[in-house]
Amino acid sequence: MKKDLEFERRWGRLLEGLKDTIGKKPNDLNGVLFLIGVQELGQGLKNFSKEQKQDLMHIAICKVLSFEGFYELEYVDQEGWPHWKLVKELPHIDLLDQEKLLKIQVIDYFEREYQISIP
Repeated sequence: MKKDLEFERRWGRLLEGLKDTIGKKPNDLNGVLFLIGVQELGQGLKNFSKEQKQDLMHIAICKVLSFEGFYELEYVDQEGWPHWKLVKELPHIDLLDQEKLLKIQVIDYFEREYQISIP
């Protein structure tokens, strides 16, 4: 219980930090994944189709789960979109645990990629 409370505080601090950086607090995990996807694509913020937004979130999920060895970057296509391959089966867990796993990996992403500490 105490670990969950500490984790939720870290998640909240990440969201506040993103608000300070981008001027708007992401509403939820999906919003943060979208931002990571845009960052990983490296083409800047522009108008994306609904399908492209889903692809951006997939890029983000693959990127953050790559730290635990679940995905590996396979190639980047001619339009600059990264393509990932699954290299290790994901654990069979319920939706709440899936969300928590992704949030943990998102925090790890920002700590690794931007050398920031989220206490």
